[in-house]
Amino acid sequence: MDNKLKTFDVQFIEIEAPFEKVFSFIANPANLPKWTAAFREADAQKALLVTPNGELQIGLQTFSDINGIIDWHMHLPDGTVGKAYSRVTALPNGNVVYSFVLLSPPVPVEEIEGTLEHQKKLLAGELKKLAHLLKH
Repeated sequence: MDNKLKTFDVQFIEIEAPFEKVFSFIANPANLPKWTAAFREADAQKALLVTPNGELQIGLQTFSDINGIIDWHMHLPDGTVGKAYSRVTALPNGNVVYSFVLLSPPVPVEEIEGTLEHQKKLLAGELKKLAHLLKH
């Protein structure tokens, strides 16, 4: 039995919309508040996060390319950097698969397992919301 602490989770969803629509929507940081629970506001340089301890202003960088890669670096006030990695992949049927690698946030090790488990549940709901938004 492996007692290693899991520090990531990978989730995906099929979205019934064309690649260009999905990619441009997700790659625009201003859309993050429309489908995520954590972002109250976001633009190309900063974001306002909603946390259990209140709101937090962070630096935000979005990295994307036409191959479907969309990644974010979140620069927290204490100097740590949270990272999220995702990809939009076109399917032969005209839909896409959106995959998201969720990493444990930069918090003390004793908090990671509970935090990652909580984030996994939130992400599952966010992906469903995203698919619904882009389908309609």
